[in-house]
Amino acid sequence: MTGFARVTGMPENYTDPSGNTEAFRAFTQTPEAAGPANAPSRTPLIIGAALVVVLLVALVGWLALG
Repeated sequence: MTGFARVTGMPENYTDPSGNTEAFRAFTQTPEAAGPANAPSRTPLIIGAALVVVLLVALVGWLALG
């Protein structure tokens, strides 16, 4: 064994839509994937973060004055 690896070509499974007119027209006329219709509310996350900050400030104040 000589230690050399043999590299084989990969199959061409992707067809470029610009390769023919019909495929390109179909590609350009497909609708874009829509984003999430109802994004989850970030309000609970903001309230939770504010609560953690208030508790940490209260804890540091209690330790500093205690």
